[in-house]
Amino acid sequence: MASLANIIRQIAEPDADAARAAAERLDSLVKPLGSLGRLELLAIQLASIRGKAPLKFPSKEILVMAADHGVWQEGVTPSPQVVTAIQAVNIVQGKAGVSVLARNAGAQVTLVDCGILGPDIPGTLNHKVAQGTGNIATGPAMTREEAESLLVWSAERVIAKAESGLSLLAVGELGMANTTPAAAMVAVLTGAAPAQTVGLGANLPPERLAHKISVVEKAIAVNQPDASDALDVMAKVGGFELVGMAGAMIGAAAAGIPVVLDGFLSYASALAACQIAPALKPYLIPSHLSAEQGTTIALKALGLQPYFDLSLRLGEGSGAALALPLIDAACAIHNEMATLAECQITL
Repeated sequence: MASLANIIRQIAEPDADAARAAAERLDSLVKPLGSLGRLELLAIQLASIRGKAPLKFPSKEILVMAADHGVWQEGVTPSPQVVTAIQAVNIVQGKAGVSVLARNAGAQVTLVDCGILGPDIPGTLNHKVAQGTGNIATGPAMTREEAESLLVWSAERVIAKAESGLSLLAVGELGMANTTPAAAMVAVLTGAAPAQTVGLGANLPPERLAHKISVVEKAIAVNQPDASDALDVMAKVGGFELVGMAGAMIGAAAAGIPVVLDGFLSYASALAACQIAPALKPYLIPSHLSAEQGTTIALKALGLQPYFDLSLRLGEGSGAALALPLIDAACAIHNEMATLAECQITL
């Protein structure tokens, strides 16, 4: 297993020459300058990541990290804990929301079991760290060693997939009660109060929101995570799937491929990943503005603007799947539109 530092050192700066060439081509196309707005900026970002390679992404994967959480015991979600395992089966069988949207976008879905309660689930990529995390309201989610090992494993898995042809990664997650550790991470890493980062998650009754906020406040008070040490934050108040997503992001950047973020949970992981590996940020593509409270705080801290707002809050990578056709569209306008010169138009 490579060291985390060695993986981070592999992250290259995006290709500025490729970005300039893409911008010049977009300006030469048969359209008013800048008239395709952020789609053009997306094409330029993608070109800077691809460098000299053609601007296309034939092999896309949505990596869904799944785990259970000890903090579920605090009554922070109305969802039964067994739903994590049930929905994992649905994803593997192609029945879940992310499965349908990924098929529509031409992407493969891989579900990683990094801590689902119960026996191994056929069809998942099994890397079970433990039977769920510790209860962050009473102690740490995991040890620092577990967090770093999972971070590195996830990064190495993405690097290996890229070496086998993967050209674009999207991340998603699954785990009942996981908006609670995500809200704790965002609060610590941004300095925001838990009341600003804690939302209703999966249909928590509004009258229970104050309790959920108090659980996050207690988790931070009990564990005293170091805001300047993202690995410490993830180990103490995070979750296995949150660590797994952060590692996947770092691995994607190290492999030179873009990574599409999903929503609030992935933004929490991105905050940690970008603190650990600042060179990662140009590789991130934010998909949507999650309906979960705390999303805008996380995005502001990341300096990212999502591409759409459909009031989504499913998770699983569903928002990231919806962003994949936008990426294909950005490539298509760059690659296939005619130029002004070709159309014999002079301005």
